[in-house]
Amino acid sequence: MALILVTGASSGLGRHTADALAEDGHDVVVHVRNRDRVADTADTARWKGVITGDLAEPDEIPEVARQAAEFGRFDAVIHNAGTMHVPDAVTVNTLAPYMLTALMDKPARLVHLSSSMHRTGTTDLRELATGTASYSDSKLWVTTLALALAARWEGTVSHAVDPGWVPTRMGGAGAPDDLTAGHRTQEWLATHDDVTPRTGGYWYHRRTQTPHPASRDPEFQARLLQALERRTGIALD
Repeated sequence: MALILVTGASSGLGRHTADALAEDGHDVVVHVRNRDRVADTADTARWKGVITGDLAEPDEIPEVARQAAEFGRFDAVIHNAGTMHVPDAVTVNTLAPYMLTALMDKPARLVHLSSSMHRTGTTDLRELATGTASYSDSKLWVTTLALALAARWEGTVSHAVDPGWVPTRMGGAGAPDDLTAGHRTQEWLATHDDVTPRTGGYWYHRRTQTPHPASRDPEFQARLLQALERRTGIALD
């Protein structure tokens, strides 16, 4: 069984992912913005632990990484936390996965939640520096981060997942996609070896799709990593 961290797990896709992994017997650590969001002891009993911190606040992200380190090296980290609200989108959706990845021990597997909307994101990284980036921008950048890590970290598998437009608080009650299918792919990528491609895939419902061309461009990947390092003051190993 695997030790797995799921960020943004108080509700929606993150919560469903964490619960399903725990039901399968994995040791699941959930991240939530504050502990009040998982106050039910019957819920928390199924997980190995709960860590807290607001990923919209860059100063709190290192503390989230410190809490996670108390559990040791994770077999998988699922970067599920997300928001559509500007200006928080770039911090939660892009900076937080980057900073947590840079500050934590390298896991065996990384899973980053993307969106089909990443295809309309900009490659103008000045938007990252100013904090005015849109949701689509932030999802293009986190997709690029996932594929850049796949190309650079030989010992770590890294994928991006489009969970679909699912009926969560973010997606809305009328969202047309299947909620269960929306979280099954990240569970599978976090726990299975029989995945092709082994690393660097962009997935939708356990099938690979073609992401924005920039996300696979080594030059854009390098520019993004440099911009993230400048913005955060933290370098990847």
